[in-house]
Amino acid sequence: MSDQTYDLFIIGGGINGCGIARDAAGRGLTVALAEMNDLASATSSASTKLFHGGLRYLEYFEFRLVKEALEERETLLRAMPHISWPMRFVLPYHKDMRFDSTTPTSKLLTTVMPWMRGRRPAWLIRLGLFLYDNLGGRQILPGTKTLDLTKAPEGGPIEDRFARAYEYSDCWIQDSRLVVLNARDAESRGVRIMTRTKVTSARRVDGIWEVTTEGQGVFRAKMLINAGGPWVMNVIQGVVGLNTAENIRLVRGSHIVTKRLYDHDKCYFFQGSDGRIIFAIPYEQDFTLIGTTDADHESFDQKPECSPEERDYLIDFANGYFKQDLTADDVVWTYSGVRPLYNDGASSASAATRDYVLRVNAEGGAPLLNIFGGKITTYRRLAESALEQISGFFPNLPGKWTAGVPLAGGDFDATRVAELQAEIAARYPFLSESEVTRLLRTYGNEVFEVFGTATSWQDLGERFGAGISSAELDWAKRKEWVQNAEDFLWRRTKLGLRLNTDQIARIDAYLAT
Repeated sequence: MSDQTYDLFIIGGGINGCGIARDAAGRGLTVALAEMNDLASATSSASTKLFHGGLRYLEYFEFRLVKEALEERETLLRAMPHISWPMRFVLPYHKDMRFDSTTPTSKLLTTVMPWMRGRRPAWLIRLGLFLYDNLGGRQILPGTKTLDLTKAPEGGPIEDRFARAYEYSDCWIQDSRLVVLNARDAESRGVRIMTRTKVTSARRVDGIWEVTTEGQGVFRAKMLINAGGPWVMNVIQGVVGLNTAENIRLVRGSHIVTKRLYDHDKCYFFQGSDGRIIFAIPYEQDFTLIGTTDADHESFDQKPECSPEERDYLIDFANGYFKQDLTADDVVWTYSGVRPLYNDGASSASAATRDYVLRVNAEGGAPLLNIFGGKITTYRRLAESALEQISGFFPNLPGKWTAGVPLAGGDFDATRVAELQAEIAARYPFLSESEVTRLLRTYGNEVFEVFGTATSWQDLGERFGAGISSAELDWAKRKEWVQNAEDFLWRRTKLGLRLNTDQIARIDAYLAT
C-alpha cells in the first residue's frame, strides 16, 4: 500500500479525468490518476475533432450547453493555438430541408405553423445562426455570412441545386493530443499519471478510499473520482460495488476518412432528409473526414467499430451533396467511438442530451464523484464544475485558474501561427512545407525542443517514413507515455494514415527497445 494518502484518486485517463487532474493539482490538491489503457484510448480519441457550440443542439433548446460551449471556443483557442485552430463551416441551403420531427423546435413549429410541418425554413436557420453568433460572444472568430454558391468556390464541389449557403465559425481540435497535454500539465504540477493501470476495486475503509490496482499496488485517497467514460457504470457497480439510480446511454458515433475531396480548407455542414446532420472536414492535409452517426451501442465491453451499414449511410449522405460520388473503395480508414451520454430517457440516440451531469455520493464518509456525459468542448468547464462540487470536502480550496493558461507548446499568441510556422521552416530548412505544418499542429513551439539544433535529417537518427524520426519517437516515449506504435500513430498523431505494415512494425520494434 502507498504510504501517501492522496486528496483525489481519479479513474479514467480521458479528457474529463485529465482535465480534472490538471485543475485540481493547480489548486494544490494531491492527485493520482489511473488509466487502464493508453491515455485517450476510447471516446476522447474518437470524436469529430471539433471545438464547437453544437449548432443542432439549439433545436433541442439546450441553450445553457450551447452558450457554455460557445464561450469556451475562444478561451481554449488562446490556450492551445497549435492543436486548435479556427475553421469556417459552410451550410448549403435548399428549400426542401427537413427537421428531425422529434425535436422540440420541430414540434413547436408544427403547432404554430402546421403548413411548415417538417421543414427547415431559411429564416429559422438564420435565426439559429444569429443565436450561435451571439450567445457566447466572439472576439477572434468571424460571424455568419451568406454565400452565393453559383459564384463562390465553395459551391464547386457540391451539386448545382444548392445555390445558397450560410458560412459560420467553429474550431478544430486535435482531440487525443488535448488529453495528453492536459496530462502533461497535470504531471508537471505533481499528479501521478499511471497508464496501463487497471483499477480492480475501491473500498471505503475508516473514511478513506483504498484503491487496488493491477501492477501498481494499493492507493489511499480522501476522495474517488469516477471519470470512466463508457465504463462509468462498471466502476460504480463493479469496482466500487454501489447501486445507483443514475445511468448512461451508450451512443456510437462512426466516421469515415477518404482522400481529399476538395481543395479549400472549409468544412461542410450537411443536413439529411432524415433530419440528421453530418460534417465533411479537411483532415490531416490530404484527407476528408465525414461523420458522424448516432446509434445506440449495446455494451461498454463491446469494441466500437464502424459497421458496413454506418459506412454506407455516411457515403450515401455525402453523395446527396457532392458532385463526386463516393463508394466504399474511396474509404481509407474508419473509426468509431462511444459517447457515454447521461440517460435522460430521450426517444432516440440523436436526441439524448450532450450535457454533463455530476453526482457526489458521500456514503460511508469518503466521497465519490461520478461523471456522466460531457463534450470535449466543455471539458475545462466540466473540470471547474467538478472542483466546485467537491470544494466542501476541501476547505480553503483556491478558485478557478485554468482559463487562458496555455498547454505545452501553446505559449504563443493565436494570431502568430503563421509567424511560428515561418520560424520553424527557417530553423529547419530540410523540412517540407507539409512537414512543418504537421509539426506545428502537433508540438507548437515545442518543436524546437523535439528537434533541437538539428541541421539535417541525419541529426535526428533513424527515419521511419512520413517524416517520423527516432528523435521524435524518443520525445514521445519520454514525455507523452508512448509505449507502442498505436499510441504514437493513432493518438499522439494520425500518421497511421500514411504508413504501411512494415513501417509500423519497425516503429513498434524501436519503441520496444
